[in-house]
Amino acid sequence: MSVDRQAIVAKTEALPDADFYADGRVVKTPLIYSEPLSALSGCKVYLKCENAQTTGSFKIRGAVSAMLRLAPEDRVKGVLTASSGNHGAATATAATALGIPVTIYVPESISPTKEQKILATGAKLVKVPGSSDQAEKVAARDAREQGLCYVSPYNHADVIAGQGTIGREILSDLPDVEAVFASVGGGGLISGLGANTLAVKPDVEIVGCWPSNAPAMLECLRAGKVIEVEEQDTLSDGTAGGIDDDAITLPLCQATITKTLTVSEDAIANAMRLVHSAHGYVIEGAAGVAVAGLLQAKAHYQGKTVVVVLCGQNITDVVFQGVINSGGEHHENTH
Repeated sequence: MSVDRQAIVAKTEALPDADFYADGRVVKTPLIYSEPLSALSGCKVYLKCENAQTTGSFKIRGAVSAMLRLAPEDRVKGVLTASSGNHGAATATAATALGIPVTIYVPESISPTKEQKILATGAKLVKVPGSSDQAEKVAARDAREQGLCYVSPYNHADVIAGQGTIGREILSDLPDVEAVFASVGGGGLISGLGANTLAVKPDVEIVGCWPSNAPAMLECLRAGKVIEVEEQDTLSDGTAGGIDDDAITLPLCQATITKTLTVSEDAIANAMRLVHSAHGYVIEGAAGVAVAGLLQAKAHYQGKTVVVVLCGQNITDVVFQGVINSGGEHHENTH
């Protein structure tokens, strides 16, 4: 099933602000001017601080959007999803806040810390042998068999529409924006914010940023179809992983992303250190990808007003200190 940009924008615009931004759900995150990054890049750099979002990641936007749009009978029966990181915590938090039963499928290798974080929301946890991709497949299968709603981390129109509220907030705070940099995994974030930004201001550049080690969606865009992409370990584990065969985000990314960039692991680690040094923020690798993308492409944006989406802050102290101290050889899954 294909969903076009206009459909996503319509879904985003239809979200009821009073419910979407209710206490304990989504917060309108700050858009701050970064003097240090502006001086370093020669651009007017603003940071969209999704690291300050509920659950520490933009993912709560899509989760709340999906929960609010559930049919009454689906709210009663409950939902399933799969994620040991940001999407799992977001869906668990959103569903619990709305009184919706929720079960999160995770790989057996989930860390005890993440397991406790998800369980603390009141969600049920199901451990699946194998990878995160396998947990997603089992969750989707069980949802079909049990007649329950499966909420994909990105391959879901209501989830994408929720991420689109980032675009609305950016335009409200900074109408003069000329380019937005965002990291890309499954494509839900950039599809949503890109569709909503371009609907109002068609000349804004939507810049998709990937780690060179994990460019799954980028290679699918180049191929014009979903393909298998071999990936290596990356600090941006939140954007790593394959793309669903029926991903509605592929055509959406084709229609919204106007420029693509890949960045090295060293560049990601350096970006994370820069943001911490400049603003005191702890950001996860996926957020570092977008900052690194701007710094790599800065020659093309001299004097321009740009926004970099800091998509989240969910990284363990051990991993972050590894980045600060050594450039970051440690990796974890925050998808």
